[in-house]
Amino acid sequence: MSDFGDWYRNVPIFTRYWLSSTVGLTLLGRFGILKPHNLVLFLEPLKRFQIWRLVTSALYYPLNPSTGFHYLINLYFLYNYSRRLEEGVYAGKPADYFFLLIFNWICCVIVGLLLEMPLLLDPMILSVLYIWCQLNKDTIVNFWFGTRFKAMYLPWVLLAFNMVISGGGVQELIGILIGHLYFFLMFKYPQELGGPALIQTPSILKQWFPDQVGGVHGFGVPPQRQQRPNQEPRGRFFGGHNWGRGHVLNGN
Repeated sequence: MSDFGDWYRNVPIFTRYWLSSTVGLTLLGRFGILKPHNLVLFLEPLKRFQIWRLVTSALYYPLNPSTGFHYLINLYFLYNYSRRLEEGVYAGKPADYFFLLIFNWICCVIVGLLLEMPLLLDPMILSVLYIWCQLNKDTIVNFWFGTRFKAMYLPWVLLAFNMVISGGGVQELIGILIGHLYFFLMFKYPQELGGPALIQTPSILKQWFPDQVGGVHGFGVPPQRQQRPNQEPRGRFFGGHNWGRGHVLNGN
């Protein structure tokens, strides 16, 4: 148990709480301690002030023998890519990563209400995975059966894979679009295209979770700001280093 405790304490804070909440809520629903229909997103219950559904719908997953494998894959992606973002580009910047999760969650809720999607865990995880893949476009990732390709293609491979295996893909596509929205507004438009910052971390989050000095950086580098003629170079936001290969399912 000490090994598990050491591992658990070393998981970065927001990834740890997200992973724990997802596992805990899913198991409570699986064993009937909580009623699953009270955890998913529907508009009518929200009108009766059941506002917890806005959060639980992004954490709960209906676990059963037919969905167990997909759920385990989701947990793997959640832990692996959320941790890489939190320890990489967002190392020492907990408020910025918390804002990323809040932004993506709000977008998932809005789309979920518009499209009547009761479960939001899949698009939430895919949105985070997409952001990591965009920040690590050229990192080689390993997939099943020894296939290897650049990280920028991973979200689309997962989309195609789910379309073939389960006939789905809508939730994965929504996650990709939400992740791209955040990436474009936070990184690509202001830093690569030279536009103004359209979104930024609220100051209250900076007060609650102040930036930390030091820490380990890696796994991703944001796009470079495009320099205009006669313009002095500016410092790079969220500096980091690419530490080489990423690993997906069955990675070495």
